[in-house]
Amino acid sequence: MPQLGFGVFQVPDDEAQEAVTTALTAGYRSIDTAQAYGNEAGVGRALAASGVPREELFITTKLWNSASETWTRDAVLREFDASLDRLGLDHLDLYLIHWPRPMRDDYLTIVRVFEEIHATDRLRAFGVSNFGPAHLRRLRDETGIVPAINQIELHPYFQQSEARAVHAELDIVTEAWSPLGQGQGLLNDPGIGAVAAKHGVSPAQAVLRWHLQLGNVVIPKSVTPSRIRENLDVFGFALDEADLRAFAALERGGRVGPDPDEFDAG
Repeated sequence: MPQLGFGVFQVPDDEAQEAVTTALTAGYRSIDTAQAYGNEAGVGRALAASGVPREELFITTKLWNSASETWTRDAVLREFDASLDRLGLDHLDLYLIHWPRPMRDDYLTIVRVFEEIHATDRLRAFGVSNFGPAHLRRLRDETGIVPAINQIELHPYFQQSEARAVHAELDIVTEAWSPLGQGQGLLNDPGIGAVAAKHGVSPAQAVLRWHLQLGNVVIPKSVTPSRIRENLDVFGFALDEADLRAFAALERGGRVGPDPDEFDAG
């Protein structure tokens, strides 16, 4: 899995094809979408028209958690097939449970179905999203399954040190959604600005470089072609220890998104 990919959260379906086409042309090969984003079809159109060989692509989507139902095996299998159809693919590289929804108590069922699909040639790997340490430990203890990856909210204002430590313990890859803080002023932070100026890069590039050096997988989203290209151009410099200390000092402990223990997706 490429460590730096392209996300399409909040990109309308009719804009997704152009955004993904721009990303693929710039050199991205990992694309992250979800059933809930409503743009799998647009992503699929871009993939089909790109001319990029399928074996060079890494495509991720996610199983949404309908508030109207608790997932059963047959329902999960139907939704997996529906995502493949919308994307125009015969297999996925990564499939994620979008939220744990502990109040529904169905993620153990879901992950067992994911394991079943994984035993076929239609799914290369599976993981979770927004799972906390307790959810991950329960998953391991009650099913023996450890997901390949956990995609969580993670940015300099919310650094998730406990979660990253548990991921390291369980050999789970950490993937950051909202890696740039989702418009909460992170990119205007003077500390990040100082690091960026020191290296002659943008604040977004400095933040993405921080993620990469921590070992996080990142999936920044943009529909602006210049920013799509800029976000990929983060391999020509490295943060030093002083820079990393400056980033560590930015922790605020506050989420942008909902608490996974309380969120029952609608």
